[in-house]
Amino acid sequence: MRSNTGVQPTINGAVLAETSLSREEVAVLLRDSGAAPTFEHCMFDGEDYSDLDFRGARFAHCSFANSILENCRLAGSRWLRCKAPAAKLRYADLTEARFCHSDLNNTDWTGANLASAVFSEAKLTGARFTEARTLGLSFHDSLLVAADVKGMSFRRKRLEGLNFTDADLSDCDFRDAVFEGGSLRNARLQNCRFDGADLRAVDLSGLRLADVLQHLKGTILSVDQAVVLMGDCGVRVM
Repeated sequence: MRSNTGVQPTINGAVLAETSLSREEVAVLLRDSGAAPTFEHCMFDGEDYSDLDFRGARFAHCSFANSILENCRLAGSRWLRCKAPAAKLRYADLTEARFCHSDLNNTDWTGANLASAVFSEAKLTGARFTEARTLGLSFHDSLLVAADVKGMSFRRKRLEGLNFTDADLSDCDFRDAVFEGGSLRNARLQNCRFDGADLRAVDLSGLRLADVLQHLKGTILSVDQAVVLMGDCGVRVM
């Protein structure tokens, strides 16, 4: 194991800190630890950890830039202030995983099991969730700018501060959802369902009245939003 500080990393109750870890080193640790390990300030950048069993692991201030975690077992894992830009988590099991204050931009979650997972104050710009299993998945105060979340269900959910600017929301279900802040600016809304959704606190910049009539039928809008949309059609509301 290679310490970034020149100090040999310590293993105390399966806690590793300040080290860079190869696939072989991680595999040995996971095999011999006998308990879900905790990693603090560890570097996993650019390595391929596919198929490893990280169930229940704790990651704090770790970096996974461009790493591969495909088919990994990460159920119940916890991620605090981690950085994983462009990491690949395709088909990984992330059931009940928790991501908090983490940079997950341009990550690939294709086919991953994200049942009951939680993303809180996460950066997910450009993230891809194609064919992911998302029953019970929730996002809070997160950036999903230009993310691909096609077909995801947000029905009856309270959506707190979600920025969907330029995101692909095609075929998503937002029926009876309540948006608390956030943005749908220039989002792709083909075949979305918004019946009963409360959008009064959402930034709808870039959308035209024609978009609302076609894609946002049955939504609840504020008077100010309606005035702006009518103004885009050349109608003056006095």
